[in-house]
Amino acid sequence: GQKLKSVPQHLLTPVSVCTSMDLQRNKLKRVTSISRFTNLIELNLSRNKILEFSLEICSLQKLQTLYMNQNNIRSIPEGIFPHLRSLKFLKLSNNRLAKLPSDINQCTSLTYLELSKNHLQSIEPLVGLTKLRELLVEKNHLTELPSQLFQKGSCELTIFKAMGNPLRCPPEEVCAGGVMDIQSYFLQMEENPNAHTARTVKTMFLGSSMAGKSTLCRSLREGKPVTVAVKDRTEGIDITQLYIQDVRFLLWDFAGQEEYYLTHHVFITPRALVILTVDLAFKDQIWFWINNIQLRVPDAVVMLVGTHCDQCRDLDEVMEKKKDIEEKVNTMLANRKIVLKYQKKNLEENADPCLYMDQVDELDCLLDYNLKVLDLLTLDCTKTEDIVRFRSLILKCIQSESVFLCSESILPQSYEEVEQAIHILATLEQIPQHTIVRHDLVQQVEAISRDLLMREGALMKQKFIWVEDLRCRGTLHNAALRILVRRELEKLVEDDDDLFREVVGTKREEGIILTLLQHFEVCLPTLVRSPMNPQAPEFIPGEKHWQSAKESKRDPDGACLFPIYLKDNLAVCQKWGENKQDDVRVHMYFLPEIPHGFFHRLVIKTCSLYSTHWVGKELCLLCCGNRLTLVRQRNKDGDSFIEVRQWPGLTQQVHTPCPERGCLHYFTWRDVKEEKLVCQGGHTRRAELIFPKVTSQ
Repeated sequence: GQKLKSVPQHLLTPVSVCTSMDLQRNKLKRVTSISRFTNLIELNLSRNKILEFSLEICSLQKLQTLYMNQNNIRSIPEGIFPHLRSLKFLKLSNNRLAKLPSDINQCTSLTYLELSKNHLQSIEPLVGLTKLRELLVEKNHLTELPSQLFQKGSCELTIFKAMGNPLRCPPEEVCAGGVMDIQSYFLQMEENPNAHTARTVKTMFLGSSMAGKSTLCRSLREGKPVTVAVKDRTEGIDITQLYIQDVRFLLWDFAGQEEYYLTHHVFITPRALVILTVDLAFKDQIWFWINNIQLRVPDAVVMLVGTHCDQCRDLDEVMEKKKDIEEKVNTMLANRKIVLKYQKKNLEENADPCLYMDQVDELDCLLDYNLKVLDLLTLDCTKTEDIVRFRSLILKCIQSESVFLCSESILPQSYEEVEQAIHILATLEQIPQHTIVRHDLVQQVEAISRDLLMREGALMKQKFIWVEDLRCRGTLHNAALRILVRRELEKLVEDDDDLFREVVGTKREEGIILTLLQHFEVCLPTLVRSPMNPQAPEFIPGEKHWQSAKESKRDPDGACLFPIYLKDNLAVCQKWGENKQDDVRVHMYFLPEIPHGFFHRLVIKTCSLYSTHWVGKELCLLCCGNRLTLVRQRNKDGDSFIEVRQWPGLTQQVHTPCPERGCLHYFTWRDVKEEKLVCQGGHTRRAELIFPKVTSQ
């Protein structure tokens, strides 16, 4: 971290006892005279500007650990790795390597190798590394993996990560399962060499409610205009498939109601074709959707489709809106790149940039992504010729390698059989259609019959409470959840108590449904309130022996908090009352924006720390003793921030708004020892105790 452009001369005097050298975070382009340090065991050259892998490293035959990640290395010469037989750990991620030297497998002691974020098209040279245990090759250009690398006995591989590659053999979904799944895949390929090559594209229809997603999806599938009645609108996700020539399209029609948006992170996946429907007849939320897609799948291909053209005045109005949308989307994408570059530059110019290197790495990843947004296609879904044109353009998009990543997959016969079986079950509607996250859940709970209530030992009065709690507090009682799910399961099977217990759960234990919902942070389970512990030790910052209280047990017979069902902030506002001028206020700003759903999950995580809380659509109130804390998401003058009032927390820098009415200035508390400050408007504010006070300090 000294901004060195070359190795200082005073370091070049050979030191026989020198076993470790750390030159990371400098501006080195070449490494010379390193061969003098023949006793080096560890060498760190990461985060420099090195252009070539130095031949002098051959002389470091005792080297065991080598960091050369985050440089600009384009190639590695042959003849280096056969001399590094003691090397166990090698990190070469974030470079520009297009291929590996053929003799890298002679580095016989290597156990850890990271090659992520390069331009590799093959890792065949790694076959023969018998002691290799961990291999990371994420975000390269790999399409196939060598089967010999995963044969049992060929090496000791236990951890393998290859996400972010256009893999076809094995497909990326198989690699996500880990080494054992990959071994199983290649074993089945050997047993049945007549594998099937499938060209499959996951096509996701996204857009606001009533924008015409279902009409467009069904018309595409039928090849002609299809009218969709309001009562037939999509609930949750409607999954179908379509074959056009040799390409199979998996059509995922996402419902447009807001209740479903917060489940998108479970289903929206990379390397997919996103059909984003834009209602040209009304003001559409296209900016929200572009941001949401960019945050979740920043390397996807987005095809903008303008719908309801027939409701516009004339062709000139359609073309004017098309031009306006395209210009604004392009500006938005360009501005986002600029903001990310500014963020990275600001972090790198910090007084101690090493504190922010992880953030810089993440920003580098975001800058590498390239969300492709195609020109807006205007369609009149009532015209057959427009639907035919839509089909043709989608196929052309998929077949263009410059636009869309490889969509081919080589699958063993057994994989095809399983997939076909699932498709048949779905076609025969032998899979439950009910989901807990749905736009009409209040009506679903209201429709629970008395007979179903009796099976849970519940009363009609309790059903009324369930409905009111869901509508006003965003909480769904577990008994209601069990009834709804069990009702759907019984349409498939009868009297299978083991299945019901496993999926639905009981009053004593949670079922799979609740576990999954909590895992994906869609809901928060209520906690069993435990009495305060008067013998609990006092918390002192820096105290090593202090331990938090044990996690409270969940109550299977309680309820779960689903903030996505809240429509207003009335309950929170009633409890909080008016904002007070003497509140301690902290604003946490987010660049370039707060991701959609982030506040929802922040609330879920935070409420788990407080036994008493009230939640609204955009507000959350937490109660500890007689102290209230308000958390809310806000946007002012384009700046997205989360405001916390009366929050006893610690931040790197605290800004508090001036309490004087009409004053827009802030106090910046750089040191908590300051007694008082004066804002630029001339108003004085004394320091307030918002940090723990320790007598020893």
